[in-house]
Amino acid sequence: MKELAEVRELRVNRYIIIDDEPCKIVSITTSKPGKHGDAKARIEAIGVFDNQKRSVVYPVKHKVQIPIINKRTAQVISISGDIAQLMDMETYETFEIEIPDEFKGKLQVGEEIQYIEALGKRKITRV
Repeated sequence: MKELAEVRELRVNRYIIIDDEPCKIVSITTSKPGKHGDAKARIEAIGVFDNQKRSVVYPVKHKVQIPIINKRTAQVISISGDIAQLMDMETYETFEIEIPDEFKGKLQVGEEIQYIEALGKRKITRV
């Protein structure tokens, strides 16, 4: 799910979609308007799911897509290797998700964890 917003409305630590990937904004720098055009904004962001650094330059009045990020809670049902099976605590939907390196060995069956969901992708954020 996405929303539209103008570049001038964006703030640091908010989110933007760059190359169909939700990214967290690290910095925004704006230039003064030139003789023949609008002010430009340079946005630097880091991908939420792949941790890649991305940057774009847009006019300040340009409309960009903002991802709707859901922070949810799930219970660990089973763990096999690098894959954990989770059950969402609100919808009772079960799904499999890859365990990030920072949480390997820390997950336990029956434990509640937090994850984020955006644009059809999921990632564990807190144990």
